[in-house]
Amino acid sequence: MSKLKIGIYKHYKGQKYKVICLARHSETLEELVVYEALYENKISKFWVRPKEIFLAKVEIDGKKIKRFKFLEK
Repeated sequence: MSKLKIGIYKHYKGQKYKVICLARHSETLEELVVYEALYENKISKFWVRPKEIFLAKVEIDGKKIKRFKFLEK
């Protein structure tokens, strides 16, 4: 699987996020991406998602695109 770059990403739905770091699940040791919403989000400012899912592609209108696209450091 691809390496994760620290920096700003754009979610396929349009919002931007800042990847802060990689963390490990304390029991499974699964790699988790820790990231921050760069917009007003009433639910939470900080999020975690398994690295594999963060870097995965999604299918939109029959076309596979990255769930999160790297923009800049």
